[in-house]
Amino acid sequence: MSIHKKQIHWQENELAASLNRFPERKEEFTLHGGAEIPRLALPEVIDDDYLEHLGFPGQYPYTRGVQPTMYRGRLWTMRQYAGFSTAAESNRRYRYLLEQGTTGLSVAFDLPTQIGYDSDDAMSLGEVGKVGVAIDTLADMEALFADIPLDTISTSMTINSPAIVLLAMYIVVAEKQGVPAQKLRGTIQNDVLKEYVARGTYIFPPKPSLGLITDIFQWCSSNMPLFNTISISGYHIREAGSTAAQEVAFTLANGITYVQTAIDAGLEIDHFAKRLAFFFNASSNLLEEIAKFRAARRLWARIMKNRFEAKKPASMMMRFHAQTAGSSLAARQIDNNIVRVTIQALAAVLGGTQSLHTNSRDEALSLPTEDSVRTALRTQQIIAHESGVADTIDPFAGSYYIEQLTDSIEHTAEELISKIEETGGVVACIEDGFIKRQIEQAAYDYQKEIESGERVIVGVNAFQIDEEEKPELLRVDPAVETAQINSLQDVRKQRNQEEVETTLAALKQAAESDTNLMEPIIDAVRAYASLGEICTVLRGIFGEYRD
Repeated sequence: MSIHKKQIHWQENELAASLNRFPERKEEFTLHGGAEIPRLALPEVIDDDYLEHLGFPGQYPYTRGVQPTMYRGRLWTMRQYAGFSTAAESNRRYRYLLEQGTTGLSVAFDLPTQIGYDSDDAMSLGEVGKVGVAIDTLADMEALFADIPLDTISTSMTINSPAIVLLAMYIVVAEKQGVPAQKLRGTIQNDVLKEYVARGTYIFPPKPSLGLITDIFQWCSSNMPLFNTISISGYHIREAGSTAAQEVAFTLANGITYVQTAIDAGLEIDHFAKRLAFFFNASSNLLEEIAKFRAARRLWARIMKNRFEAKKPASMMMRFHAQTAGSSLAARQIDNNIVRVTIQALAAVLGGTQSLHTNSRDEALSLPTEDSVRTALRTQQIIAHESGVADTIDPFAGSYYIEQLTDSIEHTAEELISKIEETGGVVACIEDGFIKRQIEQAAYDYQKEIESGERVIVGVNAFQIDEEEKPELLRVDPAVETAQINSLQDVRKQRNQEEVETTLAALKQAAESDTNLMEPIIDAVRAYASLGEICTVLRGIFGEYRD
């Protein structure tokens, strides 16, 4: 069938159905002066591989996007990552962001929460509320989402090793609002494999950690059909220093591991795969990043179809969130970071992201101020409404360079994935350090280029100035830690201690068997058992991972 006949078939089927469900934002898209912007650009001359490598938006292999109309129908979710100090303070920031036009929340947790310690634990000293919000019990989660109706907002939570506990808290908060789990929308990161090689906030060894992830898959597939049960993350792999192709390879290798683990546990591929989501870094090389996103989407579609024999289109679609590169932010001439973030956000949009967070200009120095957060959000809004790039689908398709680069990144990533599998898989490569060594070498090479001047970073190793004015920075009051500890102790005094002990004993018994742990953890959360108490029970059964 010719490309033009394929186009007609696409228009009469996928496109027509999509338009009927989600009408485009405007009747006509035009440039300044009145020239019409085509819905979809097609090449003048088509070679035999066009449909195999690119196809149409919303069709396998999804190189050109996962939706037939992409941003012409609905813009990406503008999801600003935030969280610091206490739950009440973070709640105020969330409501401010919603007032400013953000369309999704993204929760940052402090380090003790991320590694399963309560705020009054000796391990938490000096870190409470610093890089995210402190969540010890259900009471904190209730304060975090006070006056935010969870049936109308999509929430992403960046939590990994103790993800099952924080998800349980979110479910119970919604329950108290009268919102059933079936209506909740959002994503929980829940990607522990990358923690062992790139980030470090792990608790348990890989095998029981994968078991907890499978429990979430199983429970949510029946009880939370609209919620993304994992966000397979390349972001932190890139932040640790990987190349673009390594980011794709290691992220998708982790994805393969999660899918295989779920299948081995008896889950049906087409039942759970549609709730998998991905999380990528948007770095500063505009064209490389565009190609990276397109390559990742195509490679994942082929993996799901050919390796796992998925049948449903939704199982093959890579839906992803992107965040601009925190590691690219410079502490000098911080206004330059606004330009960096703009380029990175543009790359994510041109690459077809489903949601986006833009970093703030001052994050190399501190948590962002409200003014900086607003500027970061306005960056997305200007791209969406003023740049014109959202008015046509995959505008860089057909560029000789973009297509060549897309193919190259895909090929390199495939070779790395094959090498991981030859070595015994992701867990084996974590244990012998293969993946970590690859990332560290790439980071070392990059840093050498900066220090030699081969790679220019404006304001850092070139175009420097003497800076006299110090920007206004957000600092977390050290008194926050004392207040959080007092709050936790108040909860412990007021809760039913006998109920807490009963639910924790039930959790211990379940963890010693093959029982799905979601319900026992939800019961413990309802009783106001703390995160640390629940994780202590699981540490006793699973042990702790040591690098």
